[in-house]
Amino acid sequence: DLTMPLSRHTGQIPESTWTLGFREMTEPWKGAVGCLGVAVFFAMTIGIISWQALEQPPEEWVLRGRDAGMLWERGRGALLLRALPAGRPVLAIAVGSVPATEPPPPRDRCWHDGRQFCYSWEEDAELRLSLEPPAAPGTECYSVRWTPLRPDVTLKDCFSMANVSWYGGPSIRAQRWPLNGAESPAQPLVSSDLSTNPDGFGPLLERYFLGSTGVTVTVAPDVSLLLSLESHRQFCLETPAGRAEPLHYQLCVSADCPARSPKHLMRDFPPCRSPIWRYHGPEGSAAKIKRGLRSLVRRLKRHRLQEGVVALGERGTAVLAAAVQPPCHPLRTRGERGAPLPQTPYCRPSRPQDLVPSGRRKRQAPALVEPLELSITLSPYAGVTSPLFLRSLRGGEAAGYWLSRQPRPGASSIPLLTTWKGQLCARLNVTSEAALGWYLARARRLRQALGATYVAFEGVEGNSFLEQDVPAPAELEGDGYTEALAAALATLGNGTVISAGSRSSHLPLFVQMSPLRSDWSHAGLKGLIPSVLHYSLLGYNFFIPDAVGGSEAGATPGDQELFVRWLQVVTFLPVMAFGTPPWLCCDTWVLNLTRQCIQRHRDFVVPLLLKYSEEWQSLGYPIFRPAWWLSPTDPVAFTIEDEFLIGDEVLVAPITEKGQTWRDIYLPGEGHLWLDTNTARVFDGGTTLRNYSASLAEVPVFVK
Repeated sequence: DLTMPLSRHTGQIPESTWTLGFREMTEPWKGAVGCLGVAVFFAMTIGIISWQALEQPPEEWVLRGRDAGMLWERGRGALLLRALPAGRPVLAIAVGSVPATEPPPPRDRCWHDGRQFCYSWEEDAELRLSLEPPAAPGTECYSVRWTPLRPDVTLKDCFSMANVSWYGGPSIRAQRWPLNGAESPAQPLVSSDLSTNPDGFGPLLERYFLGSTGVTVTVAPDVSLLLSLESHRQFCLETPAGRAEPLHYQLCVSADCPARSPKHLMRDFPPCRSPIWRYHGPEGSAAKIKRGLRSLVRRLKRHRLQEGVVALGERGTAVLAAAVQPPCHPLRTRGERGAPLPQTPYCRPSRPQDLVPSGRRKRQAPALVEPLELSITLSPYAGVTSPLFLRSLRGGEAAGYWLSRQPRPGASSIPLLTTWKGQLCARLNVTSEAALGWYLARARRLRQALGATYVAFEGVEGNSFLEQDVPAPAELEGDGYTEALAAALATLGNGTVISAGSRSSHLPLFVQMSPLRSDWSHAGLKGLIPSVLHYSLLGYNFFIPDAVGGSEAGATPGDQELFVRWLQVVTFLPVMAFGTPPWLCCDTWVLNLTRQCIQRHRDFVVPLLLKYSEEWQSLGYPIFRPAWWLSPTDPVAFTIEDEFLIGDEVLVAPITEKGQTWRDIYLPGEGHLWLDTNTARVFDGGTTLRNYSASLAEVPVFVK
């Protein structure tokens, strides 16, 4: 029999068939599960974002102090400063240092230190906030420091003017009080001569801004800085592009609104006789100048105005100086390889100090303007045709007396030439002790030889390196030149006047205000009181205002009304100055009014200045104060620019509108009483007098 083997079921093929079927069956389910996972992930992400947007507050505290704190506002990327405990808004800073996209919520990288907050925007910039020791009792201060993380990052912080009135900073051509009404493109925060640079910043400048909410902004002196003013919107601090330099400033909050913390304290009160009569006579020769000075003095005596100071300008001073200097002889000098140079006047004495009167002239010269006193004018400039400058070109001992370009390795220095009053000039090197010593000795000898009581120095402002886009030595960055020269000139004594100020308000110097236009605009009379308040707030209380009527040509030359209204303002300032004598421009009654104003200044104003100069020296409070000084919480007082206080007891409210014989007068200080010196009536403080009448011969003055 044929035996057939039994077939054994191994299950291999069915198993294989089942596995394949199972795989085919589960692939769609796997895709579904994956899609579901992705959907859940996106849902969770959207939920988190929605939670952040809906649940997280738009502002987050980043640093708290005892009296204030700083927040980050997510919506616009801004730093907010608020007073505690009520959270009163003090300041809003729009941050321009981070990308245009909305910045991320801040995460503190120095959380371990409760007095600091740190954050970095990837590769753009780093922010560090820290609590600082208070600048004065009752204040709380914060340091704000931005550091660029790439060389092409420009740091820029903008301070809002919404509900904040700002004061301080730079002087400008058409001065405003507050600064909110000013407009300026971004430019270096450096002083300049407004007569040659009308769109720049003026000769008086501090890196200090005061807000009406009780906040101050102070920028570190070593920070290269641009400032822009956007009228009624904001002002911005910005670092120069491409230099990768940090932006560093300090915020201080005071319980006072605005803050009344002292600035610089003066060492001494610089006396100055008043009025000043500016000489505009012939200057062709020393003999003509002397005759002109004697003629001016005779006329002042004839009109019973024989007191004060006669001021001689720089040109007249140079002519008189040449008459008392050693004689000059034309010499034929030789250049390289013996080539003759054109004939130039060259003084025989070989030393620069010999170019001024010698020590044998120590006897005080008779005064040229007795019984008045004389003021002469100098500047730190020397014309390129002057003997001293020509001598320095030959590499003598005076080679380092003038500012020079930074030489290349192995090369000699090249003088940095600039223009001054239309002439090509070199400028005194204030970093050289030898140059300063020579210059100061020359000024002393010249003052003695001419019998002058006062010496005025023009051309102190400005950065010659910046003007020519040339790298400056570190000590002359920004307004280093102005600061160094002012410190040196202060050693000449109290009879010294300078044309600019920067970090020098503590020095016993008078500061000459910028020339104003002879008109009624903010570049003319309307800008005088804002300038007074600006100078005084920054610590420069002893200034010399521009001449009555303005010294720059305006739209209304010879305007008698303008002369009178201007005269009424300067009567209450430290010094009265005249360019045009009243007998040349005006009627006899104006001449009589001038005499009365001079007497009022001497008998009433000067004692007040002496009284409040003591308060200034002890407390640092300005002598000339705005209306908000007595009404620090009244918003009406923050924008008043046509009144000022002398101390806390005299309010001056002159008329500065052409053809007007009335005005509204705000009387500050609720709870105070004010006596009208014109009518002997008494009014309450914290009120406004509507349509107060003041004829052309009257100036509204109130005594508390």
